[in-house]
Amino acid sequence: MSSQTLSQAAADIESTDDAGNALPHAQTAGRQARPLRFITCGSVDDGKSTLIGRLLWDTKAVKEDQAATLERDSTGKQNELGLPDFALLLDGLQAEREQGITIDVAYRYFATDRRSFIVADTPGHVQYTRNMATGASTADLAVLLVDARAGLLEQTRRHATIAALMGIRQFVLAVNKIDLSGYDEAGFNAIARDFREVALSLGVRQVTAIPVSALRGENIVLRGDEMMPWYDGPTLVEVLEKATQRTGQTTGFRLPVQRVSRPGEGFRGYQGNVAGGSIKPGDSVVVLPSGVEANVKAIVTYDLVRNAAVSGDAITLVLDRPVDVARGDMIAAIDQRPQVGRAFSARLVALSPDGIVPGKRYWLKAGARRQRVSVRPTSALDLQSGKWVDAVTLPVNGIGQAELDFDDDAIFDAYETNRETGAFILIDPDSLNTVAGGMIDKKRSPGERLGSLPDADRATITLPARLIEAFLKTDFAKAHAGEIRVSGPEEA
Repeated sequence: MSSQTLSQAAADIESTDDAGNALPHAQTAGRQARPLRFITCGSVDDGKSTLIGRLLWDTKAVKEDQAATLERDSTGKQNELGLPDFALLLDGLQAEREQGITIDVAYRYFATDRRSFIVADTPGHVQYTRNMATGASTADLAVLLVDARAGLLEQTRRHATIAALMGIRQFVLAVNKIDLSGYDEAGFNAIARDFREVALSLGVRQVTAIPVSALRGENIVLRGDEMMPWYDGPTLVEVLEKATQRTGQTTGFRLPVQRVSRPGEGFRGYQGNVAGGSIKPGDSVVVLPSGVEANVKAIVTYDLVRNAAVSGDAITLVLDRPVDVARGDMIAAIDQRPQVGRAFSARLVALSPDGIVPGKRYWLKAGARRQRVSVRPTSALDLQSGKWVDAVTLPVNGIGQAELDFDDDAIFDAYETNRETGAFILIDPDSLNTVAGGMIDKKRSPGERLGSLPDADRATITLPARLIEAFLKTDFAKAHAGEIRVSGPEEA
């Protein structure tokens, strides 16, 4: 059977329901689009795994063999409704099943008649915050669970903050275990009101609050009108079907170079995944940090020559002239360049037990580029009050602002405009452990760091003019040009 015949057969299958009836064209087109990626997050024991398991069960995404395994593994664990333990669909590690908690991020695919989805079930324990941040980094939407009896907790605020820092602007507040609170409408409204205040402080205005019972399946796929006639909003799956996907790409063309390809003497190509924008032969580009300009001669993939490439494509880019390009460099649109400099401001989520040590030099890894960087925390988020306070250190699971100072030129976009080229991780050079995840805010001016340093971190040295001129020519002075201020006699 030819590939065209296979494609047509697949299209025919997607265009009919279980009874063989034709589906509306709009529904078929929706399922063929890129899946919506979302996460479930919140404090421990708020029912994240159970909610997603129930969502998979009620959307018929559980295969027969999975259902049989679930029934077997749920022996002795059935709830009062006689249903299996839906959390076992997500919690597959032995430690997760023994302790009844989520440790690692579990990804599951499912679809409705209108849309397809990829869900990441993230852990609620504070010690696994790094796993939650990983799941949030690629999500379009966050489903934040809250126990209807407990309300908002510190971990609820932490996860909401991390999701917002990761650029998520669509939140669903699932007030779970509403059955255990007696379907309390006033309690639900109070929690929803409190969370909207938290969301506004994070710059998030799109919040949908839904009272749900993950155990009973109320307001997840099926409505819970019988017990909650006072709620007339959408179900969880209805919100997911109407959610928008964030592009996060308001920059020009970006190609972080992962490899230089030289299969023969007459070919030189630069390989990587397009991280923003689009490109076609004839377009002008710039290679950073060198600043050399060139034109695109050809775009090659594993099986053909392309006439264009867009964000997400894996390509080999051929330029019209020999250019010195190495792994870690970036090829960008000549008229929409990223920021290049040695001083940046960033937001950090500390993931190491030792936290962030001020002034310590770390390895910063962004894409294929790895550089030495000095990190100086300036403020931290108080999760109780929601306010930023001055801080010189950042403890584990802390969220803060920091200043980054590089030995060599660094290349970034602001995270708000491009997730791919605005994110990074910090690595401890001694243990090689990941100590933080970060997002670039902006490039700092050379004098910004000097002016913001406290007096204890500055020193004034008086030298004759001839020695100052000699000192400024040294490699040390050139490497720290942004941190050195020279004053004349009239300024002394």
